[in-house]
Amino acid sequence: MIVISQFCCTSLWFASNAIMGDLVETFGLALTATGVLTAAIQFGFILGTLVFAVMMIADRFSPSKVFYFCAVIGATCNALIVWHGHGLASLMFLRFLTGFSLAGIYPVGMKIASDYYQEGLGKSLGFLVGALVLGTAFPHLLKGIIDPSLWKLVILATSSIALIGGTLMIIYIPDGPYRLPAKQLEISAFLKVFQNQKFRAAAFGYFGHMWELYTFWAFVPILLKTYSQLHANIVLDIPTLSFLIIAIGGVGCVIAAYISRYFGVKKTATLALALSCLCCIVCPFIFMTTSEILFIAFLMFWGLVVIADSPLFSTLVAHNAEPKLKGTALTIVNCIGYSITIISILLLTSIHQLTNSKFIYMVLAIGPIIGIIALIRAPK
Repeated sequence: MIVISQFCCTSLWFASNAIMGDLVETFGLALTATGVLTAAIQFGFILGTLVFAVMMIADRFSPSKVFYFCAVIGATCNALIVWHGHGLASLMFLRFLTGFSLAGIYPVGMKIASDYYQEGLGKSLGFLVGALVLGTAFPHLLKGIIDPSLWKLVILATSSIALIGGTLMIIYIPDGPYRLPAKQLEISAFLKVFQNQKFRAAAFGYFGHMWELYTFWAFVPILLKTYSQLHANIVLDIPTLSFLIIAIGGVGCVIAAYISRYFGVKKTATLALALSCLCCIVCPFIFMTTSEILFIAFLMFWGLVVIADSPLFSTLVAHNAEPKLKGTALTIVNCIGYSITIISILLLTSIHQLTNSKFIYMVLAIGPIIGIIALIRAPK
């Protein structure tokens, strides 16, 4: 039930990206709107997670109730996109508020899972992050199957299922048996967690992973469109392929979770991060192939490994934080990680406007390299 709720509510995340072309045309936006609106929701999530971490929201209050109220707020702000009088500023504000509400959904969902599981947390979070991936990709699927002129249905559908997800959570998921609520507010608690060396290593591995992840997801339609333009005889179904490339990451999360049971969480996370780093380096050269099957297979593999390490890093973070501060630890790591995504998305968007070079995607390898170094140097 936690997994289903997470899937439903995280469909709000990339709802605007799936219909970005329609938003640009309907509201007369500049072509830079993709990066700006994606950054807006990321910034909202960052500020939200910072507030939630400082105020220890997930540790002081019932996580299921927090999840529900944030689902209602997020669904409402998302639905307001269909209003006909928008400009870029109002759309940015709505995406910002949606991102803020997601701070009470994604990390709080992981907190709820950690309150139910101690043994096997890695596998549980694998399914949970897999749900996040499917939720993120779902608007692209809706866009692919709904009549292009009815783009507002994509928005209304994602808001509707988010409301369903929040309702399922508050009705069926009470506080978990391993929940240890914080008894008082500690303003410095979000800094305290970084005093643990193993926690810092896990956090920096996660930060390196986040440098690449959301920028890759945001640029998947652009990668596909660029390939089509380079090979005029090849026509790609960009919305459907975007869904598949992002959604396959959910399978990657589950596979990595099971592999980690045999080889260890840290080793599996490092391997996944190394494979996604390799994809960043190989990406510019794969555009040269005239086989669309090879190109799509490469992007599918990248989509598989780019997110596979995420639940493993969250597991390491949860295991190396004090039990009463698990919610705060997960939230502050998410806050910093998503702050990094804004820098990465805006940097690559700016470079993309300046040059047509395909080598710009190598910039994404910077984060994984730093993350791998942090993990290798970490104590066993």
